[in-house]
Amino acid sequence: MFRLIVSLVLGFTPLLLAADSPNVVVIFMDDMGYADVGCFGAKGYPTPNIDRLAQEGRKFTNFHVPQPVCSASRAGLLTGCYPNRIGIHGALSPKATHGLAAQEMTLAEVAKQKGYATAAVGKWHLGHLPPFLPTRHGFDEYYGLPYSNDMWPFHPEAKPGSYPKLPLYENDRIVDADVTPEDQTRLTTDYTTRAVSFIERHKAKPFFLYLAHSMVHVPLYVSEKFNGKSGKGLYADVMMEVDWSMGQIMETLEKNGLKDNTWIIFTSDNGPWLSYGDHAGSAGLLREGKGTVWEGGTRVTSIMRWPARIPAGSTSDAMMMTLDILPTLASVLGAALPPHPIDGKNVLPLITGDSGAKNPHDFYAFYYHQNELQALTSGDGQWKIIFPHTYRSLGDQAPATGGKPVKYRPEKVQAPELYDLYADLGESKNVATAHPDQIARLEAYAATVREELGDSLKKQPKGTGSRQAGKNAAK
Repeated sequence: MFRLIVSLVLGFTPLLLAADSPNVVVIFMDDMGYADVGCFGAKGYPTPNIDRLAQEGRKFTNFHVPQPVCSASRAGLLTGCYPNRIGIHGALSPKATHGLAAQEMTLAEVAKQKGYATAAVGKWHLGHLPPFLPTRHGFDEYYGLPYSNDMWPFHPEAKPGSYPKLPLYENDRIVDADVTPEDQTRLTTDYTTRAVSFIERHKAKPFFLYLAHSMVHVPLYVSEKFNGKSGKGLYADVMMEVDWSMGQIMETLEKNGLKDNTWIIFTSDNGPWLSYGDHAGSAGLLREGKGTVWEGGTRVTSIMRWPARIPAGSTSDAMMMTLDILPTLASVLGAALPPHPIDGKNVLPLITGDSGAKNPHDFYAFYYHQNELQALTSGDGQWKIIFPHTYRSLGDQAPATGGKPVKYRPEKVQAPELYDLYADLGESKNVATAHPDQIARLEAYAATVREELGDSLKKQPKGTGSRQAGKNAAK
């Protein structure tokens, strides 16, 4: 009722601002491992605020990204589409002249249909040129880096001149053309301050906040207040500061009476960048990490809190993917879906723990590199087929220390492999010969997705349903 009264006083359209419209806060980590927070198994440092989010909300232990790398993963979350459907692959470089196309509908644009205030804070990485910035894709405000924080002259593996200076944006304008290491120590705090300010300024109407931390992507930086605080190294210090940031968001919502009707989604863009050793996170018992379609690359921590709808202290092992957030949000808000095909489906019954709820997908596909279909799971998440491809692995090398990575070694999957993830979460036992029926079923699904989205491993780079990324008209 309060919001309805405010809308009448301020002249907003009452029909757009229903009293039960939830605020939405999406917190997207960068390269955080599955086992990097306490309630998912982290050891040696505390994450009390994230753990409290789980105690007051719901853990999702089988939550995935469609492609285990920066730009592609963000495209999947924000558009509800497989990133290769919309022409986004891998991690866009500062030299890229393409980005998220104007025709693609984002989470922010879904929320804007219902009069929401919208903001993006942090890492964008869906195109740094003007047509592709967040303010062109439904966000009223933007503050952050246009791509990964390692895409700068100080990259540990970069040759001189490989990267330009790293810029910091506010809306469409560069406000710091040369982000320094000292500036990076303030990033998490600055992002948090901006996020808190946005909530405070828009507490009287529904809002959508997308907070995409640059951390814990290397290079790692932490503020003075957390430097050395964990006693367990820089990575642990950075995780403690991220946890502090979560606490600030939660405190701001509670202080303004917004807790009960705010849907918080906390997750990560992919698994840990294992080649960085003690500057990388942990995938726990999962196999491999970022840049691979093994579970350590695609299965990510996920916690959601929405006291009005989500049961507190609960856990779900239902298979879900970031693609499903957009259609679920549209259903919650009563907003229209985009007119073009998307790949996610409404999974609200799974999120809220409805009795008998089942995943609506027949399968989920996992791509990598330039449109390589490398894996596919059944919609219930039990069966996973790995298709022949080359992937990167550390093997038995000693872990890296001090922020200097070790080199990955190429490994090959020679023939289709099958894993029963219900019985073998670590993907250690290939059961393909024992279950030819599952191989046939998943291969049939793969044939449909290859036709729709393409598969460069099969010399079919584009599918019938592929759309082009946005192109910069000035280029």
